[in-house]
Amino acid sequence: MARQAAGVIEDHEHVRVISHNDADGLTSASIICQALLRKGIRFHTTIVPRLDSSVVDMVISSAREKDLVVFCDMGSGQSDILSGIKNSIVILDHHVPVGNSPAKVVVNPHLAGIDGAMHISASGTTYLVAKALDPANVDLAGLAIAGAVGDKQLMDTVNGTILKEAIEAGVVSVRKGLRMGDGNIADVLEYTPEPYLDITGDRQKIDEFLDILGLQGNVSELSGEQMKKLASAIALKLAKKSTSEAIEASIGDVYCLNKEPVKNVYDMVAIFNTCGRMEKAGVALSIGMRDKTHLEEARKMAIGYQRSIVGNIKVAIDMLRIGQNIGYLITKDMESTGMVASTMVRYINPDMPFVAVNQVDDIVKVSARGTRALVTKGLDLAFALREASKAVGGEGGGHNVASGASIPPGTEEQFINKVDEIVGQQLGKR
Repeated sequence: MARQAAGVIEDHEHVRVISHNDADGLTSASIICQALLRKGIRFHTTIVPRLDSSVVDMVISSAREKDLVVFCDMGSGQSDILSGIKNSIVILDHHVPVGNSPAKVVVNPHLAGIDGAMHISASGTTYLVAKALDPANVDLAGLAIAGAVGDKQLMDTVNGTILKEAIEAGVVSVRKGLRMGDGNIADVLEYTPEPYLDITGDRQKIDEFLDILGLQGNVSELSGEQMKKLASAIALKLAKKSTSEAIEASIGDVYCLNKEPVKNVYDMVAIFNTCGRMEKAGVALSIGMRDKTHLEEARKMAIGYQRSIVGNIKVAIDMLRIGQNIGYLITKDMESTGMVASTMVRYINPDMPFVAVNQVDDIVKVSARGTRALVTKGLDLAFALREASKAVGGEGGGHNVASGASIPPGTEEQFINKVDEIVGQQLGKR
């Protein structure tokens, strides 16, 4: 599929690229744009929060007759609306395919029997196409790893193969430690939403914690013994309430992106997610294409944004509601509900999937997150949100472990009840 997509891309002089606005979508866009640039193929890129009819209308009005349209990190579940585009289409995605796609080529791991929720991201899929265009594009493997980290994937099977290639090519280095960004330890623990600890956001408690451990300075400057001491102390905190998945997500292999302007992969993911949410996708894309012009601006923006997420998590904990089979909240104008939902299910209430329902202007956005353990028991949030949103006149989908939806205002309680019912059926409960 990757070679077929590369062949179609090479046949065009101009490509219209549409990609998602999260870290995986932005790394995907960075990879394909770099690959096109190196091939001398002109392109026009737009980053969007979701693929709906307005995006299709924008593509129809902006793409010329002979342009190729490439969708990254989206398109597999929107076959119906894509049929309005008359141009040739290539989809580079990892979401579960729904319907008969009008695309000329769909590169999607699910079509090869590989779970795109866990084992390869859209950026990994796009990287395989970039390598099919030119094997020298192996230097873009770090971006594929960042996209997978952004989507909280496992580094095995296909991701493991990409990581192995990246290490052998000197593109990525690996060390053991805490899976968090770099900077002053106290600052990082204060503003980082993952791992979410009982001291997160509380500087006095953080200072006391570090004083007991006798640690200070930057995370990257800690010796092996100091890092082991800090990681052990954090693991003990997590073990009190969080899942083993949370500990695994917080402590282990840390990836250094040797070819990118941002070396720490968690800093890269935070910057890209922030830029996407704050409508600064162009800044993220420039960094993904190795331009350092706006890097410091992006770093400061990411730290400020992470602080706001920590504040939202504290609000969400106070607003937590428990259904028969799900934890949830219904709110308005809350930032980054996807991260809030991830934190709630991973660190606060891990026995149930979590659904964040958030009204912004005249639309209600939904973010739902589960754990791998719940998925093994039958959880499929993509199906649950697709069916529940359809029942109230909305639309939804995504992955079994992480999904989203848009629903009409006023349908929140009805929607939650439906999701609760479907999840109960999936998990064999009420």
